Amino acid sequence: MEGVSVRKIKKICVFCGANSGKDVAFVNAAFHLGEVLGKRKIDLVYGGGKLGLMGCVSTAVAQHERQVLGIIPSAFTVNNLVGETCGKEIKVATMQERLVMMMELSDAFIALPGGFGTLEELFQMISWAQLSIHNKPIGVLNINGFFNGLLSFVDHAVKQEFITPRARKILISATTADELVDKLQAFRFESDPSLSKLKWSPSSSQKEKLDLTLRL
Repeated sequence: MEGVSVRKIKKICVFCGANSGKDVAFVNAAFHLGEVLGKRKIDLVYGGGKLGLMGCVSTAVAQHERQVLGIIPSAFTVNNLVGETCGKEIKVATMQERLVMMMELSDAFIALPGGFGTLEELFQMISWAQLSIHNKPIGVLNINGFFNGLLSFVDHAVKQEFITPRARKILISATTADELVDKLQAFRFESDPSLSKLKWSPSSSQKEKLDLTLRL
């Protein structure tokens, strides 16, 4: 990436399925992503537990002696529903609180294959970036074309003028973990001039705390 400024990424939040999926390539890619993060000395933030692809990526990061932080709703910990988190665990009350904490503690976001929960987390982060709530890079690891349909839909929404070309740039994609992390590091946030003027409610402390109670 000669000539390209590189942002410092210390922690990446990974969204992915609590199932392993039909294709063994998904499991292999999740382990490989964890290895890439470990070798690049990047810590992991994820949804906690050890099920499916979530367990694969967290195990691989821990094996490379990087920090793993699972943020998990207390409801999921009843009867050991999702298994033991591979690393430190923070329990929260709600799914929304979990996502806000993920946003605050991470420098970038990656989505692996997953279901409705993964897609919700991915698009929530994209929506918040569009609204200038954060300016952190977001990418999907497009393993064996898993996200082809989603990316085509997003491009269709751009053509139909529901998503602006500027907002489309928020979502990055790549077919390998190394390429994706490189793209996240090279990402330059381009805010919408009108949306960047929005003021999110400050807390009583000196630093601004975001009021994300509105579902976007």
